[in-house]
Amino acid sequence: MTKLLIAGYGDIGARLASILDSNLYQVFGLKRNPPMRNDGGTRFIKADLTRPKDLERIDCDFDQVLYLPTPGGRDAEAYRAVFDTALNNLIQRFKADGRMPQWFFVSSTGVYGQTAGEWVDESSDAQPNTVTGQIIRKAEQTLLEHDPGAVVVRFSGIYGPGRERLLQMASRQAAIQVDPPYYTNRIHQDDCAAVLAFLMKKHIEGGHLDNFYLASDDNPAPMWDVILWLAQQMNSQPPIAKPADNVPDQNKRCRNSRLKTLGFRFKYPTYREGYGEMFNLG
Repeated sequence: MTKLLIAGYGDIGARLASILDSNLYQVFGLKRNPPMRNDGGTRFIKADLTRPKDLERIDCDFDQVLYLPTPGGRDAEAYRAVFDTALNNLIQRFKADGRMPQWFFVSSTGVYGQTAGEWVDESSDAQPNTVTGQIIRKAEQTLLEHDPGAVVVRFSGIYGPGRERLLQMASRQAAIQVDPPYYTNRIHQDDCAAVLAFLMKKHIEGGHLDNFYLASDDNPAPMWDVILWLAQQMNSQPPIAKPADNVPDQNKRCRNSRLKTLGFRFKYPTYREGYGEMFNLG
């Protein structure tokens, strides 16, 4: 039985726990404010990762640790709290106990600073052009210094029920850059959980894992195409074409070849399948 600690047990953590084989996993969810009762087979640990004293009572006898934080805001201070202070506190707790579990770390494609529509993958330079991206990149490096075998999973924009920013844009006739295209990259929240379960199972089976995996669906599509399609499905007015700036931002295009070569298959390979199911359910 593999003992898994999900540090930062939120929506994705709950989705992951629900699909893990209960014959293989014993799941522990660390939360600041856990529910009064266990969630399915998950056992909860009440702790604030930013408070070292809270971590002193944690039993570090885990085979795998998934660091899955959610910042309390979008500002640099909120990101430093979870990607610097909290991460270092947890690392120090395991160091003090002398344990070395397999670490998995949920990161972001925000660590890539490319803005000219380039294709990026795990071998691309990760030089963020935002403060929050720089904080996340530093956290990746911190964990790999502690555990050179750690696995970092870089998710692109997560969507699904409850994560509906693009639907809101489509419903209000947003102004979108058309030429040159501004590329968007996304992954459905169920595929996020599936990617993590897939990699963790590979570890249990003794398979080789690389340090980095870029997790994004098969279709890094122009924002215009996505919003136009969503508006059509919603019977809303089409978006408004917005002229590009003098130096247009085209974002980047995320390539998922490494993950797919390992054998992973997306349930929602493009936004059409993912949002299409949301429309059918709604």
